[in-house]
Amino acid sequence: MARALRISAFSILVLAALFAGGFGWFASTVSHMTTPANPAKADAIIVLTGGQSRLDAAMDLLASGKGERLLISGVHPSASRRQLQAATGGDKALFSCCVDIDRAALDTIGNAEESAKWVESHAYGTVILVTNNYHMPRSLLEMNRLLHGARLEPYPVVNTNLGDGGWLTKPEALRVLLTEYSKYVLALARGIVPSRQTGGSVAVAQAATAHN
Repeated sequence: MARALRISAFSILVLAALFAGGFGWFASTVSHMTTPANPAKADAIIVLTGGQSRLDAAMDLLASGKGERLLISGVHPSASRRQLQAATGGDKALFSCCVDIDRAALDTIGNAEESAKWVESHAYGTVILVTNNYHMPRSLLEMNRLLHGARLEPYPVVNTNLGDGGWLTKPEALRVLLTEYSKYVLALARGIVPSRQTGGSVAVAQAATAHN
């Protein structure tokens, strides 16, 4: 019994050390991400909802010709095209012609599934991915599992400077990083089991459809 307890305690310590070490790497990686000043032009742009700054950045990229079309993934079903356009302050004509909306995705896995369908339907080869810096590692992990043949160019949005260990002195930033790292670890673990089926209709509302 004593031997079993020692083995259990040792295993817990090893797992805790691995988790802590992994978190240190994750926090360092995220805190050193910067928003590209002049990203290379891609075929398209995908932004994952979750903050106004993400949408603003994606619309700026579209307006500056960094991609032919923009997919806004994870939009709440009650949000209309008009409301989205007003919220971003984007050009109405540009929004009408070149923005597609995904209302089906409920999480990052859903974002990846719907984005993969959209990318495949347009045969895009390069895509700029816009999301917050702390969300970028997990987003890339999920996206790369499904976007076969397409190259993702990360465009991290940085709202809080976390460089030089700044996250250690910011309780809210530390909480966000720990939460996101835990989700990242779970996403890695999920990769060792078969992925869920992605059947069903493509839930991307094309810009050419009637406005809500």
